[in-house]
Amino acid sequence: MSEWYEKSFGEDYLRVYNYRDEQGAAHEVHEMISWLKLEGGAKVLDLCCGMGRHSLSLAEKGYEVTGMDLSDVLLDEAKKEEGAERVRWVQGDMRELPFADGEFDAVVNLFTSFGYFEEDAEHVRVLNEIRRVLRPGGRFIIDFMNPPHVKRHLKPYTEREEEGLKIEERRSIEEGFVKKHITIIPENEDGGERREYDERVKLYTLERFTDMLAEAGLELDEVRGSYDEKRYESDSPRMIFVGKRF
Repeated sequence: MSEWYEKSFGEDYLRVYNYRDEQGAAHEVHEMISWLKLEGGAKVLDLCCGMGRHSLSLAEKGYEVTGMDLSDVLLDEAKKEEGAERVRWVQGDMRELPFADGEFDAVVNLFTSFGYFEEDAEHVRVLNEIRRVLRPGGRFIIDFMNPPHVKRHLKPYTEREEEGLKIEERRSIEEGFVKKHITIIPENEDGGERREYDERVKLYTLERFTDMLAEAGLELDEVRGSYDEKRYESDSPRMIFVGKRF
């Protein structure tokens, strides 16, 4: 039986999450560069790069970028973008990175592309892999949702129209996970059959995430609350962990 993330990141994902834009990615990359303190030409891994918005922006800034994702569909979309030839695109599993020890100066993992697995040990395994592929002193950014903010602002149900499709999203917090059930209903026969997807992300607290980073040998320098906030607060929208390999 396949895991939810093997099914969800396909063609319909492009429709459900088509509101993410290049301009926003450019702003976020501008901020990340100042946090990472990288030299020109540094080697950067965009782990779980999706459609490659941040990979492309980092490459435009002169870094040697590798974008890796599990989804061939999303990687194919990334390869169609202007400037895609500047990036090395790799398909792979974040728990077993197909890269050499110490290959990268920095690893970034953005917009809650973490917490997909059932067991904590699997997530620590991902963090161990991030450490392994970083050179000594190499930098990382892991951008994750902030549990108090999620709990306060969770919308149990939303719906919208998109390209002749009705997209319904039902959200809940159950057993320590944020869960989303997506239903895509075609408005006519040309849209194909009704489709349903489930997403599930572990809702890690700041304290638990910090412990896992330490367990994996990653040193935390600071936690930011968003790309526009210097310091994390309990009501911040994000937990953005910035640090380095021991």
